[in-house]
Amino acid sequence: MGQIKLSEQNIVNALCLHIAHKRQIKPQEVEIELLYDDDYGFSAEAYIHDRKQILITANLIEAIRFWLETEMNIDPFAAAIELVLDEDEGIISLIN
Repeated sequence: MGQIKLSEQNIVNALCLHIAHKRQIKPQEVEIELLYDDDYGFSAEAYIHDRKQILITANLIEAIRFWLETEMNIDPFAAAIELVLDEDEGIISLIN
């Protein structure tokens, strides 16, 4: 498979698709803000119909696995997924 790099936008898209799938709504109904904190690591805030949901790192990884399976046709559990804070590109994901 080689290494795949997911951009910040693709991570947001993966989260929107995954949350929409779980809640049986349209991906366009989900807004995402990715966050990084030195103490807590990676997280995100999801806004669905004016309600906020906090997503932890495990939720982000779960959404990326969902995206790999549904959008890329890649076995999501054969992939090693790493979230990285890149100076230029923001929050990205490296997948091996």
